[in-house]
Amino acid sequence: MITVYVYLLATLADWEIGHVTAELNSKRFFKADAPEIAVKTVSFSNEPVKTMGGLTIIPDCTIDEIEVNDKTVLLLPGADIWAEEKHAAIIQKASALLSCGGTVCAICGATVALANAGLFNDHKHTSNGKGFLDMFCIPEAYSGQKFYIDEPAVCDGNLITASATGALPWAKLIIEKLGVFSPETLEYWYAYFSTGKGEHFFALMQSVK
Repeated sequence: MITVYVYLLATLADWEIGHVTAELNSKRFFKADAPEIAVKTVSFSNEPVKTMGGLTIIPDCTIDEIEVNDKTVLLLPGADIWAEEKHAAIIQKASALLSCGGTVCAICGATVALANAGLFNDHKHTSNGKGFLDMFCIPEAYSGQKFYIDEPAVCDGNLITASATGALPWAKLIIEKLGVFSPETLEYWYAYFSTGKGEHFFALMQSVK
């Protein structure tokens, strides 16, 4: 069983996790022999969290309940309040997951939190444009400039990062990493959602029959 934890914090950017959570939870395009996936929401407390879009979400569990192993995936969405001290615990958990072979996926503002923890200093990564991390990170914490890749989404082993506008390619890399779609289905899925062309939709539906 692979458990995918989605971290919840106030002002969470709803759209950044929409593609990946919808596909992993619905399993609508999964291949027949896809690994079993469970999607859970997690936060620093059991209190409801209000997203940037005004949705209220009640966490399924708290940070201390996250299983730290190579079958765990942690999704860290963008938000306006990553600098608040109470979110340090999930970054510590992310570090532990990276060390044991778990997968950590960060997008937008969450990339700053990881960079400030030194987790980008020896991993290829991306963020909201070249120079963004230098602007918002503690200088002595982030020294991974040579590993920065100026792309919407980047995968380096078990670390997957993306810019605020990279939600779709980020989702593609995560789905690919988890191996839940066939390669053919994944390509048609990405082609359809990135272009909107009807032929890709019909090819996508045919690929999962």
